[in-house]
Amino acid sequence: MREAPNTNQTGQDDFRALMAGFPTGVAVVTVVSADGSPRGITCSSVCSVTLAPPTLLVCVRNASPTLAAVLAARRFTLNLLDHNARPTAELFASGDPRRFERAEWTVDGGACGPHLVRDAHSIADCLVSRADRVGDHTVVMGAVQRVLRRESRRPLLYGLRRYSVWPEPHEPVPAEITDVAEPASAGRRPRPALTAETASHRMS
Repeated sequence: MREAPNTNQTGQDDFRALMAGFPTGVAVVTVVSADGSPRGITCSSVCSVTLAPPTLLVCVRNASPTLAAVLAARRFTLNLLDHNARPTAELFASGDPRRFERAEWTVDGGACGPHLVRDAHSIADCLVSRADRVGDHTVVMGAVQRVLRRESRRPLLYGLRRYSVWPEPHEPVPAEITDVAEPASAGRRPRPALTAETASHRMS
């Protein structure tokens, strides 16, 4: 006789321990709110959804002011943090109201939110295509409009309740990728190594 499955509800501690064993990259979701102020939050719940059309998802807690701004603006920027950016990950996870004063960022004409130009190895500008509330978080689908990448940067990782660094460097960005256009004056000026890709390129 086949043993009946255990239907007891999994506790939160068990679930946290399960997911702690699944290391992920670390990102900061950013957006400009209706009053023109930048908002952002650290997020490790990020996943690719489909290549055609290029779509990703992020999961943000329902009480987050950043989520409210994303849903109102119907857009956001996903900043994937590089190996030197642990202080920025901790800053945007802290709720510090002055966090954008302590980070290097800019918003150009094609941006869907602030770009963390010092700390991100890759950036995706996204339009919200769908949002579904699930428990205490909301799953936000982002249709990727533009991808920016920085050469020779390793990603910051989080798992087992600690930060780590990817051991191998990125492959070089293809030579045919063009430079990003000169940014607007909002925020600080980006470094010139950031390059642009169309959303049709495969995302890693």
